[in-house]
Formats: sequence, structure tokens, C-alpha cells
Amino acid sequence: MKTLKLLCFLFLVSCVYGQETAINPVIFADVPDMSIIRVGNTYYMSSTTMHMSPGVPIMKSTDLINWEIVSYAYNKLANSAALNLEKNKNAYGKGSWASSLRYHNNKYYVSTFSSTTGKTYIFSTDHIESNEWKEVSFKPSLHDNTLFFDDDGKIYMIYGAGNLEMVELKSDLSGIKKGSKKILIENASALAGVDIALPAEGSQLFEIKGKYYIFNITWPKGGMRTVVVHRSDKITGPYEGRLILQDQGVAQGGLINTPEGDWFAYLFKDNGAVGRIPYLVPVNWKNGWPVLGVDGKVPTTLELPTSNGLTPGIVNSDEFNRKENEPALPLVWQWNHNPIDKYWSVSNREGFLRLTTDRIDSSVVATRNTLTQRTIGPVSAGSIAMDVSGMKEGDVAGLVLLQEFYGYVGVHYRNGEKYIVQENYNAATSVLLEEIPMDVTTIYLSAVCDYRNMKDTAYFYYSLDGNSWMPIGNPLSMKYTLSHFMGYRFGLFNYATKQTGGHVDFDYFHIKQQATP
Repeated sequence: MKTLKLLCFLFLVSCVYGQETAINPVIFADVPDMSIIRVGNTYYMSSTTMHMSPGVPIMKSTDLINWEIVSYAYNKLANSAALNLEKNKNAYGKGSWASSLRYHNNKYYVSTFSSTTGKTYIFSTDHIESNEWKEVSFKPSLHDNTLFFDDDGKIYMIYGAGNLEMVELKSDLSGIKKGSKKILIENASALAGVDIALPAEGSQLFEIKGKYYIFNITWPKGGMRTVVVHRSDKITGPYEGRLILQDQGVAQGGLINTPEGDWFAYLFKDNGAVGRIPYLVPVNWKNGWPVLGVDGKVPTTLELPTSNGLTPGIVNSDEFNRKENEPALPLVWQWNHNPIDKYWSVSNREGFLRLTTDRIDSSVVATRNTLTQRTIGPVSAGSIAMDVSGMKEGDVAGLVLLQEFYGYVGVHYRNGEKYIVQENYNAATSVLLEEIPMDVTTIYLSAVCDYRNMKDTAYFYYSLDGNSWMPIGNPLSMKYTLSHFMGYRFGLFNYATKQTGGHVDFDYFHIKQQATP
């Protein structure tokens, strides 16, 4: 009966996502802090991936529903101990945050900021679907900045939390014009009440029909995440404001219109362990103000083309077979922190990803060269085949669900023997929940995420032949924590606890939207 119910549910999901109509959320995966532009008939979107490398993913769509990653603004944000996972430092929950994507004079710009480096960054390119971005940076780090090119040639950034501030930038974007800093809006959160848990932030600025609109998120205590908007006839103010949307906690984002003249707000919702997931909300205009939603609510269905699913544009399986001139890794992959390139390869053994240990580490979250992809909802299964014949004494390798409270299924090489293991990290300790002796060189491992109705539970499996799967260990209660500030990811890892130089070879990674391996 349980199997029948699951099959019925997955059939309904496939109908909703791929056959009948577009629905919210438009992406059931961690794609927060979106900034969207339209150039002709094509939409581009930037997002946040924190401590991941490469960073600031750029996605493309022709219908606002089906997206694919086409580039990243940077390969490595900086070469520092925190971003390199060195000297007991890390950049979890930091790295780079909310970006602002712009198109001006036939050129693309994306700005971001980093508390890790203390800088504000602006990347630019003539070809947004290439990885040829030029970088300029300056201090200080301007929180949640929105970049804006005004009609008179001046360039501004609006940023901050609570009190929103504005600076004018130098014409070459290399820094702030001296004396240009001013408070643009005092206590922008006031529209949502006097007792505020999250002061207004996430600024995005738009000029529409001669008026300037600033979108922000705020969160009144005892309430929910809320969208507030301020408008003015001049970019410098004065601004008047309104509370625009308060439903389901769907908030933070901005406005986009279609070539046909329809308007939408793009926003996201904190949705538990899967992360912060994008929604689209229809917009009408009344007396010069955007009116969001249907009767003030976020609709479930949208009058937009149907979704074809998140594969292969956002996530994808990988056989690790590369043709001549193909990139070593497709854009769906990101490294946990900066990779050390000499210790990973897809060419040392054709058709395999090889991860080699280069130092002694204590845990999955401390090791480098962990290769990740997003998990997706409502359910998703990630599976690998791993050749462990190159492991050395003390090595640990496998498939992890990566967040602060992580869980993995993998292989330990201990006291001359290899064991299939499942381990969960909870609070302050890592708990080995089951281990099974193994005498094969290739092992098949799988992790399944169930995000239905905020269940946020993961299950682990192993197989000796890739066909018959057996559960191992205990379910992982997945928790979204601010210390990592990211939805759970599938991660391929290998680390040493005794000696370096051991390696594992991953034959494939498969991801499917299903509740079994």
C-alpha cells in the first residue's frame, strides 16, 4: 500500500511539473537571492552559493520556468585560508552573498559582496554565457547591495539593513566616490511594525516609467517574512513605502516583465532543509504601485509554460566520460570551498572522477575537494559507483548529504579491512550507526532525500551489484542551519586520517527525482 501511494504521488508530481501547468515553487531547490534581467526574449538570473567554488551562478531561461546554468561570475573568489579550508578556517555560510545582475550598454554586470574578504565585487562581461568575466573589487563590503546605472550616467549602489544607504560609484566601478554616502531610507522595516526580527535588507532597485522602486524583505517578530516596497520620483528620494506581500513567508526579490508585458515578482521561500526555493508571483499595477499575488496570496499555479524538471539545467547525472574539448566538469557541479586541482582528475582514469587525499583531515566538512550538486524536492535520490581499490589505511570516502548536520554512506579502510559505513553528525559528535565488512573493489551507494511536507528526512543505502539495494544505518533528520546557510547537497568525498596519497574512483553519479535508489 505504501508503495502504491508513493507511485501515485510521484505520478501527480510528474503531471504537475512536466505535463499540465507551471506551479510554485518554480525551482524546488536551493536557488536563493535571485536577481533576474530580461534581454530581448531571454532571461538571465544570478543567485547565491556562498562558500562554493565556482561562485555566483548565472542561469538562463526563455520562459521564466525552465532554467539552465550557463556560467559563473568567478572561479575562485579569493585565495585565502578560509576559502581554501586551511589552518582550521572555513567559509561556511560566508563566501559571497546576494548578487545584483544588470545589463547596461550591451554589457552584463553582476555585483556581490563578501564578509570573508571584506570586499564588494563587480564582475562584467560582453558574453554572459561564457566564463570570461572581468573583476573589480573594493572595500568595504556593502551588504545586500543593488547595482544601478541611472539614465544620467551616474552609477549607484543601495545597500544595508534597517537603514538603507546609498553611494555613488566611480565611473570605472573601482570604488566609491568620496563624500557620496548617504542614508536613503531610515528604518525601512517600519512598514511591517515596530518589533522587527529581521531589519529590511535584500535591496533590489528598479526604474519603471520614471519612478524608482526598492524591494526589500523584512520580518516582524511573531509574523512572517514580508515584502516591502519604497518608491520615489528621484533615485535620491524622498521615498514613500508600502507593505506589498505577506503570505507563506515568500519574500526577497524583485520584478521582471515578459516581452508580452506581463509582470511577475520573483521571490524565494525558506523551505527547511532543501534550502531557499524560488517562487513567481503575478503582479498587477494600481496607481503606480505593484500589487502582488492573487487576492494577496501566492498562487500555486501560473499562466506560464510547463516545467520540464530540473534535469539537466540545475542538476544532472554524470558518467564522467569526457569528449575532446569538453570541460572537465559540467556547470551543475561546484566544489565545497576552493579545490586543490592537482588532487582531482577526470583524465587520470578515463570515465572516472578520481579524488586523491593530500593531507590528514578529521571529518567530511573539514576536507577539501568535495564535489557537490544540489539536492532537489519533493524527493531526490543520488547514487554513485565507487572503486575503492586505491584507498589507504585510515581513508574515508563516499557520498555525503552536506550541511552542518551531515550524514553519509561510505567506506572506511581501517586495520587493513574495508567496511561499508553509515554515519550521521548530530550537534557536536559524529555517530557511526552501522558498519558492514566488504570484500569487493566497487561499491554502490545511495542517499535519498524526502522533503515532502517538510519531512526533511534522508535515508541511506548500499548495493554490491548496483541493482539490489539494502538500507544501512539510521535516517538523517536534516536541519537547515545558518552556520552553513545552504540547502543540503549531494557530495562526493575522500579524506585521509592516517596517511596521504590514497584515492578513490567514482564511475558515475546519478540523480533522480524519486524516493528509492
